[in-house]
Amino acid sequence: MARLGEEFFEKDVLEVAPLLLGKILIRKIPNGMFFKYMITETEAYRGEEDLACHASRGKTPRNQIMYEKGGYVYVYLIYGIHWMLNFVTGSENQPQAVLIRGLRDINGPGRITRQLEIGKEFYGENLTVSPRLWLEDDGIHIPYKTTPRIGVNYAGDWKNKPWRFVAIL
Repeated sequence: MARLGEEFFEKDVLEVAPLLLGKILIRKIPNGMFFKYMITETEAYRGEEDLACHASRGKTPRNQIMYEKGGYVYVYLIYGIHWMLNFVTGSENQPQAVLIRGLRDINGPGRITRQLEIGKEFYGENLTVSPRLWLEDDGIHIPYKTTPRIGVNYAGDWKNKPWRFVAIL
């Protein structure tokens, strides 16, 4: 399998989010063990105009990594207990990110980060060179369905965008 490089992540989030389905997320933990899981569910957040996106209020210390070119990790804490794992996509100063919502055998973004031991120390991690978190592609293309995003009722009409991508396995 080949590690995903910069060119994969430097595309628009609406292209990257469904392409992540079927890719293998690999996490090497400090004791040398590896976790390998297929990505089965993603959700796209696209720019300052998207009221569900953390960039909708402009650049802040929390979301500044979203303004970098694609390929970086954006993690943030919700409800004071769950870390959310996102991958930055697109071009510099075009804030976009894909939330990883599901892996094979792990459903829910909070469960993913807990199982893979991912927290704030991953903020800004470069997926293309990281020795502890990366993605690989074995060439499989997974069929999928789209649905509205989850948990963004505050975002007006943006809550209805079919930007949640779920693998059909």
